[in-house]
Amino acid sequence: MSKIRAAVVGYGNIGKYVVEALEVAPDFEIAGIVRRQGAENKPLELSAYEVVKDIKELKDVDVAILATPTRKVEEYAKEILALGIHTVDSFDIHTQIPALRRSLDEVAKKYGTVSIISAGWDPGSDSIVRSLLQAIAPKGITYTNFGPGMSMGHTVAVKAIEGVKAALSMTIPVGTGIHRRMVYVEIEKPYRFEDVAAAIKADDYFAHDETHVIQVDSVDELLDRGHGVNLVRKGVSGKTQNQLFEFDMKINNPALTGQVLVCVARAAMKQRPGCYTMIEVPVIDLLYGEREDLIAHLV
Repeated sequence: MSKIRAAVVGYGNIGKYVVEALEVAPDFEIAGIVRRQGAENKPLELSAYEVVKDIKELKDVDVAILATPTRKVEEYAKEILALGIHTVDSFDIHTQIPALRRSLDEVAKKYGTVSIISAGWDPGSDSIVRSLLQAIAPKGITYTNFGPGMSMGHTVAVKAIEGVKAALSMTIPVGTGIHRRMVYVEIEKPYRFEDVAAAIKADDYFAHDETHVIQVDSVDELLDRGHGVNLVRKGVSGKTQNQLFEFDMKINNPALTGQVLVCVARAAMKQRPGCYTMIEVPVIDLLYGEREDLIAHLV
């Protein structure tokens, strides 16, 4: 059986871990890496792979794993889907997911391709957990408490703001699904810290949470890619009250995101044309192995 040929688009924090996950996945082979600078200053760990500036330079790509900033996902996905290549991404602005799904669904169906969006750990694998908990306790409240830890999406968003030289956005759980954002920045001259801080707080990533912006000499001295989540649902099963469920994990943020993207790329090969979120994809399609063996082992 031929292996799935995956291209990795972007080679930042997440892209590096996507490559690692692909290297150990028995049903994948790396078709190539797409970087803005192409093969220029090619990292030593990519010496075995073709590195290009445009995915059109790669041959026989089945699926593109988009390790790009969230706000670039729609642009890249539309271009790649139109080439007849499936896409997966970790788009993480929760409120914009339905609109992105509608937009990419139209393109994917037009070109006979599959797009699975928001395939990180939240949104993504946590979305599956939330769905399961709501199914088994239909009435109730779910609280999703992130951190404490580095938010990749929020950090990338800060780095894109004019005047920011380097950044780290930490998510601190206050409780009951409420979070505090602690943003540490190095400022480029001649920008004023006050102006940069105001721009950060006005960004949609931060405008809805308590956000503190702190100027530091070195972001690198604070950097820790650890993160986590605590999901709690208290609800009702049938007519029985006080059903309490808790899901907890502590993770390396980009490593888990990379792994989820790879298993979702596998699932993309098994879906009909269109755009999906992870809660719409059969869980068994994420797994490597024979279907009967998986059922015998996991059920």
